[in-house]
Amino acid sequence: MDFSPTPEQVLIQKTAREFAERVLRPQAGARDASGAFPEQALHEAGRLGLLGVNVADSHGGSEAGAVAYALALAELARGCASTAVAIAVTNMVAEMLMEFGTEAQRRAHVPPLVSGDSLCGAFALSEPESGSDAASLQTIAERRVGGWVLRGTKQWASSGDRAGVLIVWARSGSGAGSDGISAFIVPRGTPGMTVMRHEDKTGLRASTTVQIAFENCAIPEDALLGEEGRGFRIAMRALDGGRIGIGAQAVGIATAAHEAATGYARDRRQFGQPIADFQAVQWMLADSAVELDASRLLVLRAATLKEHGRPFSREAAIAKLYASEAANRICDRAVQIHGGYGYTREFPVERHLRDCRVTTIYEGTSEVQRIVIARHLLKEAGLALT
Repeated sequence: MDFSPTPEQVLIQKTAREFAERVLRPQAGARDASGAFPEQALHEAGRLGLLGVNVADSHGGSEAGAVAYALALAELARGCASTAVAIAVTNMVAEMLMEFGTEAQRRAHVPPLVSGDSLCGAFALSEPESGSDAASLQTIAERRVGGWVLRGTKQWASSGDRAGVLIVWARSGSGAGSDGISAFIVPRGTPGMTVMRHEDKTGLRASTTVQIAFENCAIPEDALLGEEGRGFRIAMRALDGGRIGIGAQAVGIATAAHEAATGYARDRRQFGQPIADFQAVQWMLADSAVELDASRLLVLRAATLKEHGRPFSREAAIAKLYASEAANRICDRAVQIHGGYGYTREFPVERHLRDCRVTTIYEGTSEVQRIVIARHLLKEAGLALT
């Protein structure tokens, strides 16, 4: 089995790494402290083709595939996890528009997204009372002459206050659960859509996370994405691909923390020698290296399956679960290796620990991933999970 990336994948990865080293890493600490949204960085990411890595060239994307995207996103998260979030969600929105949108919708929304002209994209799926149980959402889409009217409140919308276009899920039918849920394309500035609370988060502080209210928000008939009543399928498809992205983000953050810990262990001296000479530190570094390698391979396996059009839901859940939990362990070890300095903002490892914490929560918690994995295992065994 050959794990070597193709020349095109190497080029995308190199482009992302150079951009992260030149633009993202030098500003990451300051952005974390100020909470400043990386607007200029996103415009440049668009010019470099990093906002539509897996989007067709015919619509302005790089058309480099899911593996290249995973490689690129890991490099971006290694430089600045907050910026990587905005880039990841924009790629997801563009992919969903390409997969489920009409040609008119693609032409109208995808090129501005992937070029950076729309700055970024956002998803509005979760609600104050509907998180892991996405099928219980209560936002309503009422059909009116010539279009729809949205009413409800969305929660945890990454970049929701900055996005040029949002995909919003709402209940358009009378069915319970996932039945009757539809997806809609809502451009920024649509009357009746109001950004409410900005969340004050532990990490990813330069990535905005907002609550959005829809009050008699009128959208045209052609704002419907995909078939009416089939929006839940679109959401689950988006989450499957998004979990590969979260896994890649976790790999990137953990890589930055591990590199910092390795360098610090080499330079920091105690008891007359570098602390890297002590077995306890060596074992922590070794454990982190093993978990990083395993995380990368699991993420790339899921991305490869997606790229070849094969089922990847189970593998994406495995990659997301393992990589996110491993990243938390790796970042925790990095802080421990730094000792007291690791608990200060003088060194970046405390930021990496804060940034990686949410990777076990969003795009499906670790507990949800275990449910997804178990259902696939039981289905393969001919059993049913109730």
